[in-house]
Amino acid sequence: MKELWVEKYRPTTLAEYVFRDEAQKQQVESWVKSGAIPHLLFSGAPGVGKTTLAKVLLHELDADWGDVLEINASRERGIDIIREKITNFSSTLPFGEFKYVILDEADYTTEGAQAALRGAMEQYANSVRFILTCNYPHRIIPAIHSRCQGFHIERLDETDYMVRLGEILQNEGVEFDIPTLELYVKAAYPDLRKCINMCQMNGQTGKLMSPHQSENSGPDYKVEMVELFQSGQIKEARKLICSKASPAEYEDIFRFLYRNLEYWGKTVDQQDEAILVIRDGLVKHTTCADPEINLAACLVPVSYTHLTLPTILLV
Repeated sequence: MKELWVEKYRPTTLAEYVFRDEAQKQQVESWVKSGAIPHLLFSGAPGVGKTTLAKVLLHELDADWGDVLEINASRERGIDIIREKITNFSSTLPFGEFKYVILDEADYTTEGAQAALRGAMEQYANSVRFILTCNYPHRIIPAIHSRCQGFHIERLDETDYMVRLGEILQNEGVEFDIPTLELYVKAAYPDLRKCINMCQMNGQTGKLMSPHQSENSGPDYKVEMVELFQSGQIKEARKLICSKASPAEYEDIFRFLYRNLEYWGKTVDQQDEAILVIRDGLVKHTTCADPEINLAACLVPVSYTHLTLPTILLV
């Protein structure tokens, strides 16, 4: 089986990791030099390198991997995980100076689980360090924020993002053209991990194929969405989003539309008005008990506006 590119090109040392903030780089280097870290909360968009930085840090600290517990909270989010896995792991002595718990996507845990986690952080403070990652730090309770040093990891800009993908494709001997690569970037940005996976899946012939040309997998609907936008097929793009997007992806759709205001219109006024509609739709999304109902409800008032047709997509 071929090696996954995301693992093959994942940084393993601080020298390989690309920091977007020099102050953060200096802080991490100081921890490595001292040989100790506080509890940490890494936040940022999916695929920007939060978990990678956690693993790089532990590698640089020469942590014994028998002292490391990694949990993905998007799959294991309840209070029982804290009470059983984390407590059982933390209650035994470490092989080295500390044990380390990496809790990925901690913002998916329930409030009850987070309260239990806070208790574990206090109870085992002398022997265990917790590294939490999250996409949405506002979903983490204040009591955990106060016990962690926060790190917000910024995304690569789209140019650096494309350059990195181009380097990987060249290293793998995969031919590509800029318009096709840009299609994948627009669909996946800022999630570099997802974009690398998509390029590997659709580059198995030795040439990066557009989704509709590839026989290796069905196209990601977001790639098709970008194609529809770029060709001016706005109604079709709207229908695609409504039929394919899951509730968990709605916030990502808002952010995609905000990053691509040119789809709404070319004038400053059109784009400014689009920002306001995006803002209103996102606010309603976070306060509505049923995101699907919000999706449908947002279409009603927009249909009476005089904005350009892409506004109808704000769901």
